[in-house]
Amino acid sequence: MDLVPFKNVYPVGRLDKDTSGLILLTNDGEFAYLMAHPSHEVDKTYLARVEGKPAMTDLQRLRKGIILDDGITSPARVRIIQAGPNAALVEIVIHEGRKRQVRRMFEAVGHPVLELCRIAINGLKLGNLEPGKYRELAPSEIMELRKAVRK
Repeated sequence: MDLVPFKNVYPVGRLDKDTSGLILLTNDGEFAYLMAHPSHEVDKTYLARVEGKPAMTDLQRLRKGIILDDGITSPARVRIIQAGPNAALVEIVIHEGRKRQVRRMFEAVGHPVLELCRIAINGLKLGNLEPGKYRELAPSEIMELRKAVRK
């Protein structure tokens, strides 16, 4: 938050120090809480470069939920984008936000994460926004995000 040129803003969720990508900032604390709370099931999409190539059985385990030390995860949506001999690029969509969750999920299926980037939150895409840069959301984007937490 020391790097943010705005005062009185709240992050929606967090990224660990080894993860890059999209983070939302808002001056509406209630909105930040609602967006981050798992009961609203706001999708967070990540691209993970993982060691090796996950087999279909590994993907199925991720899709059903993985038992971690803090309980079972909700089912994830997951697909391989690209696979090479030593690593694969995998898209994973979750709606929880446990500490280092994506990394722990892939570790549990034997494919440690080498790189991780959050590329979308509930359809709002990072796109080609460069690291350290920001942009204001359009009113239509804010409306879509607010719809996600109204149930």
